[in-house]
Amino acid sequence: MYRHSFILILFLMFLLSCSGGKNKKEGDTGSRPAKGNVKYGGIFRYNESEFLKSIYPLSVTEVTGHRVAAQIYEGLVRFNPKDLTVEPCLATSWDVNNNATVYTFKLRQGVRFHDDPCFEGGKGRAVTAADFVYVFNMVCTPDPKNHGFTFFRDVIAGAEELYLARQRKENEQNILQKFGVKALNDTVLQITLRQPTTDLLQRLALPFASVFPKEAVDKYGSDILYHAVGTGPFMLKALKQDDAVILTRNPHYWDVDEYGNQLPYLDGIKVSFMKEEKNEMLAFIRGDLEMKYRLPFDMIDEIVDDKNQLKEKYKQFQLQVTPELSTQFYGFLVPDKLMSNKYVRLAFNYAIDRKAIADYTAKGEGTPCLHGFVPLGMPGYDNTLVKGYTYDVAKAKEYLAKAGYPDGKGFPKITLEINSGGGRNEKIAEAIQKMLMQNLNIQVEIAQVVWAQHTNNVETGKTNFWRFGWVADYPDPVNFLQLFYGKNVPATMDEASYTNPTRYKNPAYDALLEKAMRTTDTRERNKLYAQLDQMIVDDAPVMLIMHSMNRRLLQPYVRNFPVNGMEYRSFRDVWFDK
Repeated sequence: MYRHSFILILFLMFLLSCSGGKNKKEGDTGSRPAKGNVKYGGIFRYNESEFLKSIYPLSVTEVTGHRVAAQIYEGLVRFNPKDLTVEPCLATSWDVNNNATVYTFKLRQGVRFHDDPCFEGGKGRAVTAADFVYVFNMVCTPDPKNHGFTFFRDVIAGAEELYLARQRKENEQNILQKFGVKALNDTVLQITLRQPTTDLLQRLALPFASVFPKEAVDKYGSDILYHAVGTGPFMLKALKQDDAVILTRNPHYWDVDEYGNQLPYLDGIKVSFMKEEKNEMLAFIRGDLEMKYRLPFDMIDEIVDDKNQLKEKYKQFQLQVTPELSTQFYGFLVPDKLMSNKYVRLAFNYAIDRKAIADYTAKGEGTPCLHGFVPLGMPGYDNTLVKGYTYDVAKAKEYLAKAGYPDGKGFPKITLEINSGGGRNEKIAEAIQKMLMQNLNIQVEIAQVVWAQHTNNVETGKTNFWRFGWVADYPDPVNFLQLFYGKNVPATMDEASYTNPTRYKNPAYDALLEKAMRTTDTRERNKLYAQLDQMIVDDAPVMLIMHSMNRRLLQPYVRNFPVNGMEYRSFRDVWFDK
């Protein structure tokens, strides 16, 4: 699956020497003019602190893999990176019936899969509606690699019935005839819903609905996690564990800009995996990276002033700032013997000073979670309707005593599991460790685990207290509130619980969430969302910490790379202007 380092280096040298004329080098900032005063060329280099788990669309569960997969795969629709609105992608248009339960999509013609040995002659074939039917069939197939089902189980007609029939190994032919995804012909796809769903198009913009060919799954089997065949502007060329991911320009990409220039402009993308944030920052300053996402806590005062403006030393760079649609939190494994006690969870929540963490530990890189789990800035959502936690040591002690541990007596030493995050996660964990000791007399040991192992431990219930962050898949509160949907909890602890890692179950919560998803009136739906958010605060399946601030630095020559609250990245339109 992986190549040795020297092979990767040789390949990268070959790629860069061939991708844009003579004397090309990594980091070249574009040298080939095009219509409209844009330029072709260059390799966009950025860093991630943790290696990705997968780039197979149905397995993409974390931001690192999502950011890579989004350049390779495409679906019927996509998000606009400027304002996160949904826009056409492989579907040129769609019609909706009168009761909003049948969507008919007209597919774009001339789109082909990337060239790959899985196809006859190694040449990518045309995409048809049947390919989307195949993808949604895979979404409804029980498989450890499939994390997309929970996003469509209550949405597409027959999805849950098909999944359960396959899980029980029952005859599925009658169910397939009623399954809500059908190809009317090669260029028309029809999706029938169980009931009207207000966020269908946003769900269809997720990686789980991206198209990929059956030929690739048949040829590569389990290796499909790291062998990508899509339709996007970039193709996977090399992948080395904990070292680098190399993408190269798709020469047959279907899209063009307003001047008729074929996209993308860049020759490629290189993702590195430095774990230490300071090293990443130094690499950016040297010009070895085009972007630094998030500022190192220890360097924030050096880089920006109290008005969030770059200081003189860094004014040659571009600073982009926007509130991030994300929530940083610590999760409790609710079925666990210790954490099943709600008073324990409430005590933890009242014992931490979120404002101090956001202002001093995180140096303004976040906003304290004072009004529930849903982040600030969701369109039409009023967070102030939710009464969150205050910093109240007396109340924290009161709840701990109710739990049976007055002044922390008899409370066992616990382990907080975190992933590295370039150093920022450790600093926040140490601050919370200190607060829990000072305020509740509870000893917390911090265990740092690599990302892939950490997510596996969390999803399979191998840790009862852990750090996570959720960045919006799409800008709607339900994308956060569904993390506590009881129907997404598997029957046994052996099965991974991806979209409800706390394994929180509350029938009243589930019923209200289902009602909210059926409510078409936006104002009424947002009121129901606020009630759900309040239930999360009251039941405390998580320890809320902060909503992140998205600050990133770009080299001065980077063009057309807008920032947004989801940190949704599209390199399709990015170009360099040296």
